[in-house]
Amino acid sequence: MSDWGPVLISVLLFVFLMPGLLFQMPGKNRFVEFGNFQTSGISIIVHTIIYFALIAVFLLAIGVHMYVG
Repeated sequence: MSDWGPVLISVLLFVFLMPGLLFQMPGKNRFVEFGNFQTSGISIIVHTIIYFALIAVFLLAIGVHMYVG
């Protein structure tokens, strides 16, 4: 059987944590800006750290698994 849990969690977090799509932290004018569709180098680094932390929590600590088939 295929384990689709890590794939689904990774894709969803990647889409939701793209800098500038839903939010950008730190923003250009404020600390958090919502839906501005812009990004910066420091914002990419912050979102990468958040992504790694959430992937580690969901996949290693909680152990999300979804079996299909």
